[in-house]
Parts: sequence; C-alpha cells; structure tokens
Amino acid sequence: MRLVRFRWGEEIFYGVLAGEMIRPLAKPPFEGLSQMEEEIPLAQVVLLAPCDPSKIVALGLNYRDHAQEFGSPLPDEPLLFIKPGTAVIGPDADIVYPKMSRRVDFEAELAVVMGRAARRVTEAAAWDYILGYTAINDVTARDLQKKDGQFTRSKSFDTFAPLGPWIETEIPNPDNLTVEAYLNGERRQHSSTSNLVFGVAYLVSFISGIMTLLPGDVIATGTPSGVGPMRPGDIVEIRVEGIGTLRNRVAAEEGE
Repeated sequence: MRLVRFRWGEEIFYGVLAGEMIRPLAKPPFEGLSQMEEEIPLAQVVLLAPCDPSKIVALGLNYRDHAQEFGSPLPDEPLLFIKPGTAVIGPDADIVYPKMSRRVDFEAELAVVMGRAARRVTEAAAWDYILGYTAINDVTARDLQKKDGQFTRSKSFDTFAPLGPWIETEIPNPDNLTVEAYLNGERRQHSSTSNLVFGVAYLVSFISGIMTLLPGDVIATGTPSGVGPMRPGDIVEIRVEGIGTLRNRVAAEEGE
C-alpha cells in the first residue's frame, strides 16, 4: 500500500494511492486506515512529504562503502544525529542552497517511518512499530560539517530533508534494497541496504532505547558511497527499490 500526504485546495489530507487515483483517509494513518468513499485524481493534488515528523534520527557512516570512501573505521555503535522537522520538504519542492555554504551535497537514503510510539523496543518486536518506508535526501552543507566538527548546522537548514514521494507499507526485506542518487540524470550513487552496518530492526531498537520515537518520526538509515555536490539549477533524484523516485530541484537562496 502506498500512503500519501497531499494538499487538495486549501486542506491537507493523508490518502491511499492506487494508480493515478487517491482515496483520502478519514484520519492520519497512525490512527488507522479508514478510507473515505471519494476518489481524487493524483493530477489534481500537490504531493507533500508523506509524513510530518517531530524529528528525523539519522545515521552517520552506516554503509560499509561510505565509511571506506571517507577513510573512516566502521562504528562500533550507530552514530546518531538529528535533523529537525523544519528541514522537511516534499517531492518537487526546491532545495534551497544557503549563502552560508560553499558546498552542498546530496545523500541518498532509505527512510523508515514509525507507525507507533516506540520506547525500549526489542529488535524482534521492531517490525510491529514501523508503518513503512520512503526515500530521503540527507542534504548536507559539507564545508560547514568539516568546519564545525559536528553535524547540527550542516544538516539542519530549511529544505535539507526532502522526503517522499510516498510511504510504501509492503517492503518484504528493507535490508536488501537498491539505493541510488541521480544528478541531472547521471547516476552518482548506487548501492544496497545489504551494505548497512546496522540494519533496520537494530536501529529501531537501539534508537528507541535512547529516545521515544513518535508516530510519523523518521529514521534516515545512512548513505552509501558516491555523495557529491549540487549547484542551483540541478535536479537530484533519490531512487529506492520498491518505493520510487524522490525528485527535487536545487535553488539559490534569495535576498542579500
């Protein structure tokens, strides 16, 4: 099942996407999947980020090939950082290139969307707390990351968390999916979640032992090798097997 979040007229709804039609949900999917009778053509709506997370818990160096690319040892435990919900944008929205940075990179990732509040969840039970999966671009001001020596500023600009295009609820094995990034149609990243250092269930268990994960919160599972810079005018696509393509344009920050 594909779950979408969309604007129709002046209102925002969740819905179930089937082909080119959307059937709105009576309430958010975290509260049940009761569908309305009405159907809305996809062409008549604006797709938004498929959830509105209170936080995005992201992983550093969680792909073996990415750690090798940066010359870093594999972490003994998940290396966590948080991106704020204010960084989230949806498909086809602009990634704004901040004037504060001289290098902004794309990072293709599988995103896990929580369906229930999770606190101290066991690895075996983790699957029961997941609503589904989507794609995320963990946009990073690489020069500021190196300057600061930590991740907060470089990962947190508004528009630095494109998410979507929808939540796919039926992924049999999220630990074996192809993850790719394309820049202006040219493939720049290509790997599989089978290269994750820490898999999805372990991450849910580990993170929920530190902080409560709320419905709609997102775990960005890390990026493979091949990250690289974007410039205003570029089109970046994040493709995750079984989910689809998240497409965004890069735009220069306006004003002085």
